[in-house]
Amino acid sequence: MFLSGNEAIARGAWEAGCKVATAYPGTPSTEILQNMTQYPEVDAEWSINEKVALDVAAGASYAGARALVSMKHVGLNVAADPLFTLSYTGVRGGLVIVNCDDPQLHSSQNEQDNRHYARAAKLPMIEPADSVEAYEFTKVAFELSERFDCPVILRSTTRVSHAIGLVRVGERTEGPVPLDIKKDPEKLVMLPGFARLRHSKIEVRMREIEEFVETFEHNCIEMGDEKIGVITAGISYLYVKEALPEVSVLKLGITWPMPKRKIREFASKVEKVYVVEELDPFIEDFVRGLGIDVTGKAVLPICGELNPATVRRAILGGEEKGVELDADLPPRPPIMCPGCPHRGLFWVLKNEKVFVCGDIGCYTLAALKPLESLDSVLCMGAGIGQAFGIEKALGDEAHGKVVAVIGDSTFAHSGITPLADIAYNKGRVPIIILDNRTTAMTGRQGNPMSGVTAYGENTNCIDIEALARSLGVSNVWVINPYDIKETQKTVKKALEANTTSVIVSRSPCVLLPEFSEIRKPPMVVDTELCDGCRTCLMVACPAVTWVTEERRLDGKKREGYALIDEIMCTGCGVCASVCKKKAIK
Repeated sequence: MFLSGNEAIARGAWEAGCKVATAYPGTPSTEILQNMTQYPEVDAEWSINEKVALDVAAGASYAGARALVSMKHVGLNVAADPLFTLSYTGVRGGLVIVNCDDPQLHSSQNEQDNRHYARAAKLPMIEPADSVEAYEFTKVAFELSERFDCPVILRSTTRVSHAIGLVRVGERTEGPVPLDIKKDPEKLVMLPGFARLRHSKIEVRMREIEEFVETFEHNCIEMGDEKIGVITAGISYLYVKEALPEVSVLKLGITWPMPKRKIREFASKVEKVYVVEELDPFIEDFVRGLGIDVTGKAVLPICGELNPATVRRAILGGEEKGVELDADLPPRPPIMCPGCPHRGLFWVLKNEKVFVCGDIGCYTLAALKPLESLDSVLCMGAGIGQAFGIEKALGDEAHGKVVAVIGDSTFAHSGITPLADIAYNKGRVPIIILDNRTTAMTGRQGNPMSGVTAYGENTNCIDIEALARSLGVSNVWVINPYDIKETQKTVKKALEANTTSVIVSRSPCVLLPEFSEIRKPPMVVDTELCDGCRTCLMVACPAVTWVTEERRLDGKKREGYALIDEIMCTGCGVCASVCKKKAIK
């Protein structure tokens, strides 16, 4: 089968007898859980956040089931609390944590290297280089989890997750652990007295794993030219093989713990040792700690992705260039979709000239020109707390000048607790929840606010307004963000309020199938009325374009006029709402 790395992980998990799969969507990991839903033997769920996903998977493991939980790199930050203690409790059924790092920040707010989590939590980390290994290593990870009584982290990266390869697949086998739940408080209840005993077991376990990795078949030496030896892992291995097919290579399949004796053996066989890895000098520092003279980040970048040309140039020198894009291609900046319900709201916030504390979602694009109406973004759920912090710092000076915006899925993920905090501590900052009925940015997955499961089935849907009131918010309003006047009026009311306010900006994502039922005829520009003020361009809708054509209107020289692509236009009317000449109809 031709499988992407993410599809291969899902297939490998199914064949390994995985019974429970949990995740929170996030690029580059999203497709793993989406593919798990096609296997009827697996109970798959979009969890409310990554911590809950790991908690659910851990419970399944305690009951003897093989379980897989997947998330992107920043998601593991959210799941870090249970991660470290699961290292103590261990498992019953195999528990695999798939962590997908994002070098080059293709769709992320940072570029952290999560190999450090494996070392800090004292857990083995296995790292595939392509789809074949993603498939095989997933099955190996379940076996290692049960063998060593611990979760195993499988680390992918964007290129491994999304590249497609030919994989020879097999059939499903059930996990070897019987399904039942047994009382074992000394293993599963981490009171200090029990946890101290479990910590000592971790140290014994790590010594056993350190011995195991010395003979692990996927930690392999490939001898070539003995003048240069390269130690590498994951996608970097493929870059090395393409760029330097003649050199000797030590490929690490398990990147924590690393095989000390094998590394020393390899170093003794070559004249000069290089480490090729993306992001931090994780392997390099370990090898140098063994007393081996090694070159890595001195010649290779610590930021961003590698590629074959970069690797060859770093090790062999010269000015060899990689593939370059046509310099004449027009720029294509990220932008909200035509008819996006967020656009009207951010137009209003821009004109109110308030400081907007944002969050992670499609609406983060409002920070870019020409909207430029989002002023801070830190991590999932942080916007509400940041807005409250600004109010605390500035006191009355902040009143009416700061708002927080958060999407419905992000609100479920980690926005409920800061809303409870601001209501409990009597804050006055308005909170705007952008309810587009889906987790839009990662591909329109369901969430507790939309009431759709991972299988597309209808389920319970959280009543955001009732939830806000239950947390102590007295001012709760629901608006249609396409109605600019209503939106302006409600935002002003919230800014002037002397207590916590919540505005629910509700309209479905334009890419949802149900939106097609409410799609309106496209807007049209009356070029005889358009005076070329370009205000409509400032709402940043890709359906609105500009025609450069000198002409005269009302006796004045005009540079051009607006035009609307009727194929792209959804008829939302936001552009018409901001047109002072009423030229858009």
